[in-house]
Amino acid sequence: MVEAGKPAPDFTLLDQQGKKVTLSKLKGSPVILYFYPKDDTPGCTKQACAFRDAFADYEKTGARLIGVSPDDVASHGKFVKKHELPFTLLADTEKKVCEAFGVWKQKSMYGKKYTGVERTTFVIDARGVVRQIFPRVKVEGHSDAVLEALKAAK
Repeated sequence: MVEAGKPAPDFTLLDQQGKKVTLSKLKGSPVILYFYPKDDTPGCTKQACAFRDAFADYEKTGARLIGVSPDDVASHGKFVKKHELPFTLLADTEKKVCEAFGVWKQKSMYGKKYTGVERTTFVIDARGVVRQIFPRVKVEGHSDAVLEALKAAK
């Protein structure tokens, strides 16, 4: 289980353009790593667009904003293009990174149990240490809360 105050697990995944992104190579900049269930669904779109709309504020902090879901590279490419997302989305099709970060969980909707991504955001400092975790994210106001946490972690 990932904990605040501990180093974030390293990983390499493909982004929406099919390029490899390795978390440890981003050291030197804070990273906002947000896990979400599915591209182009109502809650995930609202969350991505809120991050998009605040992107200039994230850039001012020097942070890298990265979304992760089990969707593939092509799906991420369409999602980025459709909503003009200025940040990186990573394809965790094998769900290994979701599992490493403890966000691949059993969920329940309308009485049915299934396994999926629990919407969670990690604020990682420039040294690669997790500073804050936002579990079971409610989309409304989340981007603002993450930005405040990022500023506090500097």
